[in-house]
Amino acid sequence: MAQGVRVLSLIPPMTQLNTPYPASAYLTGFLRSRGVDARQDDLALKLVLALFSADGLARLRAAALALPEAERSAAVNQYLDHYDRYVQTIVATLGFLQGKDPTLCHRIAARGFLPEGPRFMSLDTFDEEGDPLGWAFGALGQQDRARHLATLYLNDLADVVRDAIDEGFAFVRYAEQLASSQPDYGPMAQALAEPRNLIDQTLHQLTLQALERHQPHMLVLSVPFPGAMYGALRIAQSAREWNPQIKICMGGGYVNTELRDLAEPRLFDLVDFVTLDAGERPLLSLIEHIQGQRSAARLQRCFMRVNGDVKYVNLAEPDFAFDDVGTPTWSGLPMDRYLSLLDLLNPMHRLWSDGRWNKLTVAHGCYWKKCSFCDVSLDYISRYDAASATVLVDRMEQLIAESGQTGFHFVDEAAPPKALKAMAEEILRRGLRVSWWGNIRFEKTFTPELVNLLADSGCIALSGGLEVASDRLLKLMKKGVLVEQVARVTRSMADAGILVHAYLMYGFPTQTVQDTVDALEYVRQLFEAGCLHSGFFHRFACTVHSPVGQHPEAYGIKLLPLPEGRFARNDVGFVDPTGTDHDLLGLGLKKAIYNYMHGIGLERDVREWFDLPRKQCPRPTVRPGTVAGWL
Repeated sequence: MAQGVRVLSLIPPMTQLNTPYPASAYLTGFLRSRGVDARQDDLALKLVLALFSADGLARLRAAALALPEAERSAAVNQYLDHYDRYVQTIVATLGFLQGKDPTLCHRIAARGFLPEGPRFMSLDTFDEEGDPLGWAFGALGQQDRARHLATLYLNDLADVVRDAIDEGFAFVRYAEQLASSQPDYGPMAQALAEPRNLIDQTLHQLTLQALERHQPHMLVLSVPFPGAMYGALRIAQSAREWNPQIKICMGGGYVNTELRDLAEPRLFDLVDFVTLDAGERPLLSLIEHIQGQRSAARLQRCFMRVNGDVKYVNLAEPDFAFDDVGTPTWSGLPMDRYLSLLDLLNPMHRLWSDGRWNKLTVAHGCYWKKCSFCDVSLDYISRYDAASATVLVDRMEQLIAESGQTGFHFVDEAAPPKALKAMAEEILRRGLRVSWWGNIRFEKTFTPELVNLLADSGCIALSGGLEVASDRLLKLMKKGVLVEQVARVTRSMADAGILVHAYLMYGFPTQTVQDTVDALEYVRQLFEAGCLHSGFFHRFACTVHSPVGQHPEAYGIKLLPLPEGRFARNDVGFVDPTGTDHDLLGLGLKKAIYNYMHGIGLERDVREWFDLPRKQCPRPTVRPGTVAGWL
């Protein structure tokens, strides 16, 4: 190590399959800008490609046959019955999803090429005049039809893996129950102590191959979601076996939100360091520590085990300015092997899965940082630092030169309008031809003039939080917007040819059935008026780092005690005096939004979407034509 520390960043299963999760690219680009020999690889993708290969399917068949017949699920039996067809189609189907053989779409879309398991039964729900997908895709063509069918085919295979090998298996939420808000590390430790199953063995071999190829001194594991924690720790296990002296560092979104009170020493059997918040400064200090240039007492935002106990060390040093963190790089990642899946029939989700978007960030943190449901007390939200337009567009040009791709997805919590304006002007000044999209707040600063400027610079889609479409609850959330304002802003975006997606929420404290019905009526009218093209409802979750979690009395709720434990602590239960059955209402909200996105049911009374007796489901207080009257 005298000649320098070689760092390898591995993306653990299961994160995403359509494009690399950006944390690795960000950190690798930063470290290289500082002269560090930094490398990266994506084991999330490689694991799926290994499992869903001719050899992987043969091993899956052997595992399925080992099950007693009485324990075989419908998915397993269907797989065994049609095994030969799966082997004959797997390579070609993956190639199609990788963009290598687009003409195969015609055979896939015709419904005779792929074996169809239980997942395909969902199509029967939408059968109209013998064309189950016609209502959803219309003129979008065969490519999208085929991608959706190929995705159902892979989901069938994933169900077989789950039923025959590992009940926690999923493409993006693998073993999530072992990590999500689990105060006790015991279940995770027990799972890691079990003999490696087929999935674990495959991941083990892939890890050893990556380690042998790169010969790192330091391994970096970014864990963005609870469902990536188990896979990350299995990678760490393999790395320990490969070289007990290797230094292993873990960070990422899951760590930043769930492990801030980490006190579990057993975790450090597998990792040496766990870092919080932005990774640039902690990683550089760790490299200096490994080189013998910095003592352990001078590390930044770092957990470690000292004499059997977990110790947190944080020598206060300023973080790097966002202008100085370098450009993300995709070098070393298998960019031609990612899968363009089409799982949900949602315009924004379809955009997200299409193509190979270069991921960038306009600014670190959020310029608003007031929303009461958000972790505004944490660094990734609270520390706002924007890059200049010149630096942003420089990074865009560097990524175009590296990747050959001109599409950009800005992954900010909410990109600031002023920064977007400056970026758009710089793009136009340089004559750069790009396509880009990202997240914003639907605030009044987005005037028609600004929106048209963004569209001229290449903006194709914008998403923002409408949350519970209720002025009372928007004020309680401190969103800083009202429904009328959202309507006008989104309509100007739609008029400029920009696809508009709304993040929607239900189950917020004090939300009543009346609030929910009224919110859905507003959403219906926004779709009817052409303000929205896409949307998604998610259930509110209270976290200890949000204003709701820190000041529950201000939101009319009482928090439940956090369970004792030394591992994950973030989500916290609460008692809402309204007693509203949000889970029941959520089913109706999701059904409604699914139909609205495809122009279906916009004329229906919103109460019909809810599985409630009419007497328990109040009439909307929002008058018909309210949104149209604002425009």
